[in-house]
Order: sequence, then structure tokens, then C-alpha cells
Amino acid sequence: MAAATASAQQTLGPPPHPKGPKVYLDYDQIELDAAYDQTVYEPDIDQLAAKLASDSNTVRAHLGMPRRVAYGPKEIEKLDIYRTTRPNAPIFIFIHGGRWRVAIAHDYGFPAETFVHAGAHFIAPDFDWVQNVDGDLNVLVAQVRRSIAWVHNNAASFGGDPARIYIGGHSSGGHLAGVAVTTGWKDLALPPDLIKGAVLLSGIYDLKPVRISNRSSYVKIDDTVEEALSPQRHIDRLTVPLIVMNGTRETPEFQRQSGDFAAAVKAAGKPVETIVAENYVHMETVESLANPYGLAGQAALKMMKLAS
Repeated sequence: MAAATASAQQTLGPPPHPKGPKVYLDYDQIELDAAYDQTVYEPDIDQLAAKLASDSNTVRAHLGMPRRVAYGPKEIEKLDIYRTTRPNAPIFIFIHGGRWRVAIAHDYGFPAETFVHAGAHFIAPDFDWVQNVDGDLNVLVAQVRRSIAWVHNNAASFGGDPARIYIGGHSSGGHLAGVAVTTGWKDLALPPDLIKGAVLLSGIYDLKPVRISNRSSYVKIDDTVEEALSPQRHIDRLTVPLIVMNGTRETPEFQRQSGDFAAAVKAAGKPVETIVAENYVHMETVESLANPYGLAGQAALKMMKLAS
């Protein structure tokens, strides 16, 4: 059994191939493409995503259906609000992942029970899939910003405290959350400290390698997008404490992106907590957000000054 397990582990990653020309760091094109394709390192990722969707149904059976409200004019521009009973409660906004091209908020309600029982509202916004907007990440970024702004401006309508908004994101949602925390909110006529803290799980913080990976088949990244939407290049705008987490069995690029970003934040003298989850794969980092004693869940509640 041990030999079989070791053999299976050795097959993860890019297929055996003659080493080609380097295209980024020490990667050739096949290796770089594999490093931005979680299925290569986590073959059962779709099954794990389906499990979390089922867990979301279980949470709704416990809590009831969330309040569904529009934050913008498009049909997709709605968010799910899972309410706590505590008055004037803090708020946690979660930006789901899915390679910018799949998944919906309905399937990412599974962490809600942890936050609601701890005394916080849990909110999950929907936004466009990038392939449906001609590959333009700016559309998704604008939607996420509008959803956060809506929560701030309408917090009183669901018993939330607009002065205690925290956000989180996983994978491509970690990228979008990273852009949100490096946004100049004052330029959008909102408080510069609108967000009080962020939990970034297995995210992407520099778009340069993504631009030359096979993700370029559906995401359009030019010089302007690469510069504007790479959070690591805008750490000077960062004003909130961060938790940056990744698993040791994720792709090498998802590990490197988290490590490099956290190191850059720390070097800039800004508060950051790094969590390196031993033997966690990509979907397990976000799954831990649903457990008040899990690595991400416990860290998020601590950041929000809520008891596990």
C-alpha cells in the first residue's frame, strides 16, 4: 500500500517530457501550464468541490436560505447574506474561486455556519465568469468592489456593522480579494479603511506567469492588466492585516505565489500572518475555513476577535 501511494504521488505534476526552453523562472511551457492547472496536482479536485457544494446544502438546512440581494444591475450581480442573530455584527465577505471561470456563491455557503454561530454575518457574492466577458478580469474586479461597497453602504439593512468588514478569498477569489485590499477605496468615495482584514487562501498575486500560461486561452492579460491587477505590485496601498495561507501539496506556483506575496508584505513592514498547511491540497485550504478550529477558520475568527 505504501509503495502504491508513493507511486501515485510521483505521477502528480507535468507529464514526463524533454525539458524545453525556459519560459518563466526554471519552468518550460509544459511545466508552467501544469503549475497553473490544479487538476494536475489534485486529480480529485472536482470531487472535492462537489463535496463542498453538498456541505453548503447541509449548512443551509441548518441556517435556512440566505437573503439574496442585488448589488448591481446585471442578473449575476447578487450576493447571499447568511445572517447572525447578534446585533450590529461584524461581516465576513467571501470571494469564491474557480479559475475565474466556474463556480457560484450558492456552492460556497459551507463556511457560513462557523461565522454565523461565532456572531458574524457571512456574505458570498456572485460575479461574472471571465469567459463570458471576453476574458476581461477588470469586469470581475469591478463587480467584487461593487459588492463590497454595497455591503458597506447597506450593512444596517441586515444588522451588520459597516466599521467591521473583513474579506476572504480562495484561489482566483484570493486574487480578487488581493486586488480588493490593494484598492484605493478613497478614490471610490468610500472610507480608505473600509476593509479591516483579509484571509487570502491559495491565491494569485502576480499575473505575469499567468499571462504566459495556458490560462491565457480564456483570460486576456496585457501590460495594463498585469500591472493594475497584480496585488504584489501595489503593497504600498495595503492598509489592513493579512492572513496568507497555502498548502504544501498544491502546485508549485500556488505555493510560490503565496510565499512571495507574504514575504513582500512583511518586507514592507505591514502585518501579515503566514500559514503553510502541511499536506493540504488546494481545496483543503478553503475547506478549513468552515471549521472554527481549522487552520483558516480559527485564524479568521481570531482576526475578527470572535471566539471559536
